[in-house]
Amino acid sequence: MPKTFNPIADWQPDLPDAQLRYYRDFLSAEEADHFYGTFLSKIPWQQDDVKVFGKIYAQPRLTSLHSNSLSTYTYAGLTLQPHPMTTELLALVERMQDVCNHEFNCVLLNLYRDGSDSNGWHADNEKELGVNPQIASISFGANRFFHFKHRRIKSENYKMELHHGSLLLMEGPMQDHWLHQIPKTKKPLSPRINLTFRKIT
Repeated sequence: MPKTFNPIADWQPDLPDAQLRYYRDFLSAEEADHFYGTFLSKIPWQQDDVKVFGKIYAQPRLTSLHSNSLSTYTYAGLTLQPHPMTTELLALVERMQDVCNHEFNCVLLNLYRDGSDSNGWHADNEKELGVNPQIASISFGANRFFHFKHRRIKSENYKMELHHGSLLLMEGPMQDHWLHQIPKTKKPLSPRINLTFRKIT
């Protein structure tokens, strides 16, 4: 069973082969509500098909890719053409400079419509992300549990709750040594929007 963290603002656990920082109150409640409503109504959401063990399935969530510098981006077997960065997305990129000195040129938005939408075990380790990529994840809407586990050390298996308006930074060699997921839940939930910022080289 995964161990449960009770994260607080500026929480930074001691993990092997990884750096993780969590800012629960990265945005105020008013700011988070504004971004959530804007993204929910104005982002061009789509549902792509993915191939798993030779079979085609609809992704169990909606997505939207945005960048002002990329022509295409490939992940999980999908090749996507980005939409332009919106004013709100650029504002969040600038805001993140308060806590991380890192450039981001791409963001993948995920819309989890309810508890049956999910994202399976994976790492953000595409070669275009370079060595030790920094992934910045901002959450809006319903709280969801984020699970992460070490690829080799079985005891390093955790879960934490991601809150409305929070920022999670995954840094260092984490994408090489750890996997993460947003699992399904039978608990009735309202929609959740997650933004994962990254830099494509």
